[in-house]
Amino acid sequence: MNILFTKNIDPKYISEKLGNHISVDCIEVIKTKSISVERFDLKDRSLIFTSSNGVKSFFENKFQPNEDFTAKNYNKIYCVGEKTKRELRKNGFGTFKVLKNAETLSQFITENCVHEKFIHFCGNLALDVLDKELPLQNISYKKVTVYETEALNPVIHEKYHAIVFFSPSGVRSFAKNNSLENAILFSIGETTSKEVRKHTKSEIFTSTENTLLNILSVIKNRLLKDIL
Repeated sequence: MNILFTKNIDPKYISEKLGNHISVDCIEVIKTKSISVERFDLKDRSLIFTSSNGVKSFFENKFQPNEDFTAKNYNKIYCVGEKTKRELRKNGFGTFKVLKNAETLSQFITENCVHEKFIHFCGNLALDVLDKELPLQNISYKKVTVYETEALNPVIHEKYHAIVFFSPSGVRSFAKNNSLENAILFSIGETTSKEVRKHTKSEIFTSTENTLLNILSVIKNRLLKDIL
């Protein structure tokens, strides 16, 4: 059985988790690059990160949050996903709240944080969930684009038993020149699955967590059914 991962991941690691009977190809369908942003005072703003790329670009632009909650200009940090949380940790910062996707983050903020002022550091293709919902609740929200995502739109001739998707922009890039039919479809998180549904009526197997380990577990459990 051959599986296409629409992201560069170490095939050896995947084989360790899924077994050597699985043939793995990894093809990048998008690429990202940081944008230079003039630094500004974060003051007492609460910071939102919805991707690890947003975190990387934030620190590449030399922004420096203030985590001292006793200080007047203290910055709370909200993020989406464990990967984003790990990237913040790598740079020496913790998180006030970690949610699984933008929808649940939006709900948490509107229910608990209406008096905070938010800055969202993200990419040019970030979903518009937060900038649609938060202003409706009169919550101060500003989006700052710190990286760009470019669709590579590859043409893939080989047929795969299964295809694995990691982001809505990755789905769009793949679907531009390739069909999603006649393959078992896997998706990391419900947000990505929503995009997949725009391109196929086939069943989609979705990880409950936005982690590589979780999606590999979903893949393994599904493929076991074919073996049994």
